[in-house]
Amino acid sequence: MLAHIHNTSRAAPVARPLSARSLFSPASSYPPSSCPSIRRHPLVVHPGKKMARIAAPQSRPVHATPYVNHAAPVEASYDTANPSYIRKYLRTYGLTPPRAESYEVQKTRCLAQLALKSTVIDKFLYLSTLRKNNVHLFYRLVSDHLKEMTPLIYTPVVGEACQRWSEIYQQPEGMYLSWEDRGNLAAVIANWPQPHVDITVITDGSRILGLGDLGINGMGIPIGKLALYTACAGIRPEATLPLTLDLGTGNKTLREDPLYMGSRRDKISPEEEREFMDELMTALTERWPGIVIQFEDFKNPFPSLERYRHTYTCFNDDIQGTGAVILGGVINAVKRSGLPCKDHRAVFLGAGSAGVGVAKQIVDFFVREGMTEDEARACFYLVDTKGLVTADRGDKLADHKVYFARQDNEGQQLRTLDEVIDHVKPTILMGLSTLGGVFTPEILRKMADWNTHPIVFPLSNPSSKSECDFETAVTNTDGRVLFASGSPFPSVSFTNSAGETRTYSPGQGNNMYVFPGIGLGTILSKAVEVTDSMIYASGAAVAEALTGEELEQGLLYPDVTRIRAVSVVVARKVIRAAQEAKVDRETGLRSMRDDELDNYIKSRMYDPHTEVRALEREVGALLSSLGPTYAGLTGVVDDVNENSKL
Repeated sequence: MLAHIHNTSRAAPVARPLSARSLFSPASSYPPSSCPSIRRHPLVVHPGKKMARIAAPQSRPVHATPYVNHAAPVEASYDTANPSYIRKYLRTYGLTPPRAESYEVQKTRCLAQLALKSTVIDKFLYLSTLRKNNVHLFYRLVSDHLKEMTPLIYTPVVGEACQRWSEIYQQPEGMYLSWEDRGNLAAVIANWPQPHVDITVITDGSRILGLGDLGINGMGIPIGKLALYTACAGIRPEATLPLTLDLGTGNKTLREDPLYMGSRRDKISPEEEREFMDELMTALTERWPGIVIQFEDFKNPFPSLERYRHTYTCFNDDIQGTGAVILGGVINAVKRSGLPCKDHRAVFLGAGSAGVGVAKQIVDFFVREGMTEDEARACFYLVDTKGLVTADRGDKLADHKVYFARQDNEGQQLRTLDEVIDHVKPTILMGLSTLGGVFTPEILRKMADWNTHPIVFPLSNPSSKSECDFETAVTNTDGRVLFASGSPFPSVSFTNSAGETRTYSPGQGNNMYVFPGIGLGTILSKAVEVTDSMIYASGAAVAEALTGEELEQGLLYPDVTRIRAVSVVVARKVIRAAQEAKVDRETGLRSMRDDELDNYIKSRMYDPHTEVRALEREVGALLSSLGPTYAGLTGVVDDVNENSKL
């Protein structure tokens, strides 16, 4: 908050704000005391004395990173866009070059500095430092250059960053909880300096992207994921908590690496992990009731999701988010294919958590289109490392695979992807295997022979693990492929067999289309549970969010530069689904029309472009109301009066 008035006649000081408006965005849903992004120096009134200026309680840099020097202003105070009177109020006047810069000047400098970096890891580290030193400038830059910046702050570059995390580590971001902390997790969590947290992303690093067990090196995932929650859905950066669990690692190379910053123990047992997670979930919700908890990149994500989903407000993006975003693309692809749902046959290469999650979401879509559940499930053929998943294959199937195990194979066991494809003649080919290039030109040509518009979704990340690239898919299907990938690929110019030359643009089934909106909708509705209907609603919303121009271009997903607008639609659909399931606690939203709800959602979204002006107006109004008698900030009122003319 901007200021406190302390009554010294009472035994204990009572703090109350001088302004009803937040220091940040006037429309922010967070109270002023919950979103301190700069160091504030409250105005204190002592009876019979002149006003004086004292130091405020400590605040936070990006992601509430702890810091030690409480006497110094935090990094966000040094924004060179702040005018002089703001700098005087923050006691940073003279600590930065004197000229207040426009964002355009700041952006020009940042882009020039970024261009000087010769490797993607150097660019990743530059942006990480910018996020820590000037959080609002970072998000202004990302929001204006989302297509260029997203690969640098998340996939695919975050994959290499995680592999080298202990090597490139420079600064504290996020929180680490170790197995050795069990029994004291609440005390460790109490060290987090931010009083208000809306959402956390948690990983144990045991299955980072398609790169395997990286232990605590997986911290890049929660940090990057939460940056996208902020950039894409306007969840305030200080209300996010990146959290990595150090529960040991099965990666012997890491354990023997002298630079590895995690514990040197082997991975704990599932029983021990369950005990740890029980304590963690209790500790998180005791400190921040209503916190949204997103699980990410656990090797076996099903136990935690099933154990906690009806007790806590949580979801797993690998299972549910991936399923939802691919659902959105499949809905549009099925419409464009011209085939009814009942005539589709889907082969999935990869029967892990993501593959099963995607398949179940599409089953739900087929059911909503008029099929029975058994009829819908019969359309799916899952392939793992041992071949087609069947009930009589002879091995013990993981629990999550049983639902899709074929029982109509009459004892025949198909061991390779080629055998399965020749047997099924699929209309849909999904890749969640992390086997780069496994969708060969021969397989793609077969898909084109069998289908007018073959649906091919190579979804593995990073791009080196993608089952095929876009150019290969286009050239081997005569440009008729309906394509979406997990990683970004460039557009392709291609001349088809009819002699028509056109530029083809790939779809990217990136989870960022859904998880930011799921988080925002859950937060705003104050849902006590993230239901299956809320997840489905997010995917259906993506399918509906395409503009007429995007449909005309043949896109399966909206242009990524419209991601904030898409997140508004997703959040609205999630809120409506929460209301229908009666898991929402913000019941006042139920009576709003859709357009009113959209405006409400937009008003609650953090906008980095308005932060400086909101601060100017807030501080300007406060200091103007105090007038020239405020002797402690000589010269500030003159600046305020000058600024009021702008």
